[in-house]
Amino acid sequence: MPNEIKVPSVGESVTTGLLGRWLIKDGDRVKPGDVVAEIETDKVTAEVPAETEGIIKTLVAEGTTVEVGQVIATIEPIDIPSQISSVNQGARADQGSAPANHVENDRLSNTKQSPAARFLIEQHNISAETIKGTGKSGLITKQDVIQHLECQLQKPNLTTAQTTAEPQKENVAQARFTRKPMSPLRQRIAQRLTSAQHEAAILTTFNEVDMTNVMAIRNKYQERFTEKHGVKLGLMSFFVKATVYALQQVPEINAQIDGTDIIQNHYYDIGIAISTPKGLVVPVLRDADKLSFAGIEKAVAEYAKKAREGKITLQDLEGGVFTITNGGVFGSLLSTPILNPPQSGILGMHAIVERPVAINSRVEIRPMMYLALSYDHRLVDGREAVTFLVRIKEYIEQPAIALLEI
Repeated sequence: MPNEIKVPSVGESVTTGLLGRWLIKDGDRVKPGDVVAEIETDKVTAEVPAETEGIIKTLVAEGTTVEVGQVIATIEPIDIPSQISSVNQGARADQGSAPANHVENDRLSNTKQSPAARFLIEQHNISAETIKGTGKSGLITKQDVIQHLECQLQKPNLTTAQTTAEPQKENVAQARFTRKPMSPLRQRIAQRLTSAQHEAAILTTFNEVDMTNVMAIRNKYQERFTEKHGVKLGLMSFFVKATVYALQQVPEINAQIDGTDIIQNHYYDIGIAISTPKGLVVPVLRDADKLSFAGIEKAVAEYAKKAREGKITLQDLEGGVFTITNGGVFGSLLSTPILNPPQSGILGMHAIVERPVAINSRVEIRPMMYLALSYDHRLVDGREAVTFLVRIKEYIEQPAIALLEI
């Protein structure tokens, strides 16, 4: 009886998603743990694994909206021992009756194969002579066959490509536009950004910060820091520390509006905006005030890795009292970031650019960064917003503040 593959639950508030893509083809053989599909929700992308071994049959097309618990594929179990026995019996019968069949089955008799490997070789009608065995005494294992098949699938079909190249070029030239559905994640981003602009009184204030001292610390201690902690000392740890410091100095920004009430937060869960091919996600550093520089860098690196691999979870995204976004990694010189509701503030970092500045009545070339703070003017006044940015600037330009706790 076929085993069913269902859309997994990814959170209490998520009931539907989009079948983003199949990672296998209909009719492929899968084993337990193989990721067969990706389900895109309005918050995360969830992987769907196979729980049994067998031949998969897909039931839902890519781009289809699916519900949690819906059956999207089945797996037909394979009785490998009985099929192997059948193959072996056929081979023995052929040996006694027809020399020509013996030649045809050379791919099975001239090499050493495990039973599972032999079954796959026969099933896919491939020559064992083309497979390098990695087992004992050159034994061909099942994994050897699978890798061989994967390599074959990755090779382009030159004949097909050559015969279809010209029509494809013509289609591209004639196409004036293409239409595709927005992913749930992109839809949710659009809804949240529009909602934030409609519901909050967003205002942005700017300042600039001299990065000389921070860059000097990084250059001087980078090697020792990396050797001890196994992660590089980046800019984000400095700005997370500076943000916590500023929130402690200006608690009005560490608050949010709930109806006619003001909720004052007394903890420091800082969201870090990370760009992915599918959209922006904001995983949260829990209790950032208690994290060391190394702890922050490790957490950010881990989130970045999970984001690239599409493994960010709902738990990673929930909560957060303030957000930091760094457009500087893309070369942005100045921008006005949009709030991440229900938060009341978001800090925008930008590119570091060497500029002439006046230092003690002298013009010097310094590495400068523009900072932007967007805030909810319903709750935060201009005085608090400006003071907050001044505290960020103060911390970054004088990192000794962190050691002295002043």
